[in-house]
Amino acid sequence: MSGESISSRLPKTAVKGNRYESNLATREHPGLRLTIIVVSLAFFGIFLLLPLIAVFVEALRRGVEVYWEALREPDALAAVRLTLLVAAISVPLNLVFGVAAAWAIAKFEFPGKHLLITLIDLPFSVSPVIAGLIYILLFGAHGWLGPWLIEHDIKIVFAVPGIVLATVFVTFPFVARELIPLMQAQGKEEEEAAVVLGANGWRTFWHVTLPNIKWGLLYGVILCNARAMGEFGAVSVVSGHIRGVTNTMPLHVEILYNEYNFAAAFAVASLLALLALVTLTLKTWVEKRAEHSRR
Repeated sequence: MSGESISSRLPKTAVKGNRYESNLATREHPGLRLTIIVVSLAFFGIFLLLPLIAVFVEALRRGVEVYWEALREPDALAAVRLTLLVAAISVPLNLVFGVAAAWAIAKFEFPGKHLLITLIDLPFSVSPVIAGLIYILLFGAHGWLGPWLIEHDIKIVFAVPGIVLATVFVTFPFVARELIPLMQAQGKEEEEAAVVLGANGWRTFWHVTLPNIKWGLLYGVILCNARAMGEFGAVSVVSGHIRGVTNTMPLHVEILYNEYNFAAAFAVASLLALLALVTLTLKTWVEKRAEHSRR
């Protein structure tokens, strides 16, 4: 080879250590960058921010007094209480299931592992309405278990238990799906070392596994809670729309809107919009904390 050095034969690049950074490969045209930013901001403004603003504008259109009166109405308060109750039950259940499933999938090999992963993803592919119909088929008056439930005076559908079951079904992937890749990336060397040093399973989880997954776990819980409070399709099927009894906030909004009570409908909808904003804020905070903890 001639005396010409290898670096002189390469395209003009900026060399940092052993890494070559080509201006053409790492720097886009300013016009392209501006176009991407404008399109992204326009999409965000038109499809996300503008509808959110419209909800609050419509909710306050007739004044603050009408707004608060709509929120203090007994059926609205019952819907808020039921929504909080369903979330308070379903989220901890999904937390326990998500952690257990993620730990089993990431740390162990066992028959049916791939089937379990598929079942975790099932609610993402099944329509929430279909999920509700499944519970009607199982626990409805004419369902498989319906006669036995009626005989023992146990109510599942058109009652709080059915709403909780439907909510658990549509939300249980969120915690598990957040933790599985995180645990797989971390490996199991630290847990094995803890076991070798004499720690039992609970101490290993509490002092080794949990500190490593706490931010991912919190992220999954936040998303699960937001979906639980905003779920409509599956809950609509199993609730029976009993006003003041089985109506969650999304169902109450639908009823008010169908009755042309727009001020009250948007007032309750504004609570769900506030939930979305709080969820977004918590999500951003968790992401920053997780990024900071990795440094």
